[in-house]
Amino acid sequence: MKYFNTIAVFLFLLISPYLLVSQNYREVATVDFKTFEPWLKKQNDTTYVINFWATWCAPCVKELPDFEKINKKFESQKFKMLLVSLDFARDKEKRLIPFLEKNQLRAEVVLLSAPNANVWIDIVDESWSGAIPATLIYKNDRKVFHEGGYTFDELDQIISKLVTN
Repeated sequence: MKYFNTIAVFLFLLISPYLLVSQNYREVATVDFKTFEPWLKKQNDTTYVINFWATWCAPCVKELPDFEKINKKFESQKFKMLLVSLDFARDKEKRLIPFLEKNQLRAEVVLLSAPNANVWIDIVDESWSGAIPATLIYKNDRKVFHEGGYTFDELDQIISKLVTN
């Protein structure tokens, strides 16, 4: 019995790091555009930030820490952030989720699996060429769309005006 307990302890120590990783595992919904589209049209007293990005996009990855800081700053207010990953659905488990964990991203993330971008890009914003990063910030009918990166200060300035009005 003593030998068995030693083996059991050894096995637990061997696999415990994997148990810890699985506890940190993050669910990311994979959605089509029809499921995602209502996020673009919410009419209430909340300010919404919708950022389109991908793990393979260097400018996207560069700005994500600032989005996280903004999310933290406004979390107690009528504010909601959604990070919309445009990674390939096949890369969700091996690339996207590990990226989110490694970078400790806590904002809500969905994986948009809508291959025919020419159909939905104009619905997001008519001025959008499809390049990422791209961000839609809105509250009811007040809307700011920006193609390209944002800094913390730029985001803070835009969001502060919308949250307080």
